[in-house]
Amino acid sequence: MTGAVGAPDDGVVAPVCDVAPAAIDPESLTPHATFAVRRFRHGAWQQASDALAEEVPVALEFNGISHVVMLATPADIEDFALGFALSEGILNDRRECYGIEVSATSLGITAHIEISSRAFAGLKERRRNLTGRTGCGLCGTESLDQVLRPLPSAGEPLRVTHAALTAAHAGLASHQPLNAVTGAVHGAAWCSPSGEILVLREDVGRHNALDKLIGALAREGQAFDRGFVLMTSRASVEIVQKAAQVGIPMVAAVSAATALAVHTAQAAGVALVGFVRGEQCVIYSGGAALDERA
Repeated sequence: MTGAVGAPDDGVVAPVCDVAPAAIDPESLTPHATFAVRRFRHGAWQQASDALAEEVPVALEFNGISHVVMLATPADIEDFALGFALSEGILNDRRECYGIEVSATSLGITAHIEISSRAFAGLKERRRNLTGRTGCGLCGTESLDQVLRPLPSAGEPLRVTHAALTAAHAGLASHQPLNAVTGAVHGAAWCSPSGEILVLREDVGRHNALDKLIGALAREGQAFDRGFVLMTSRASVEIVQKAAQVGIPMVAAVSAATALAVHTAQAAGVALVGFVRGEQCVIYSGGAALDERA
């Protein structure tokens, strides 16, 4: 008799036990963990502790159907779920989301999202099986025509001065408590036209951080055309797509844009600015939105 892997020596196949993963209180999950490390500093090795950002699988279920699993920081999951649904065009309006419940097990987190029948019917028609990875916005996309999806055109440009961009960049660090501890997460900041940071969300993935920000704004009922986003990352195409999908008129980033992001921003009428660092910046798209006199 051929035994299963790990079977006893007498050839008897041991029964397989399907043990359900242990349930965990989602509120008990923390966005970082502390590890003992050895650090070389000032010419000598030292015993020390270090805080590392957590990343866990987060499954998004719509009306009981699993849609996507992303690696994300276990914080602001309701914001993440709603923001993803809006930025991916699953929902046209936050009112199409009837409720979000978050559960967790030893395997990860699941956000159970109840959406309107109209939105669910549309989702089933274009349903994708995605497996996300940190820093990747298109993992699991099944065909090329899903990459460059049609986007709504931006409305009137938001008038922003260079001084406002400078002010927003100067305020980033004070609004990123998790990054201050771990040094390993991105931030997406919602800024007023004057450069005041009003809301910021953090995550190990830059697009996850933006989804969390979009969800937070939607839950507060804020208008997406009344401010701009400042990202602590490069401006890649999925960042522009998500902003355009919900009607954000300007995206600024502390690093460069990609060529595809610029093409996408130009087509959607989104102002795109990169290298926002101190007194410098680069306008890639929508230059009329930036007052170059200030």
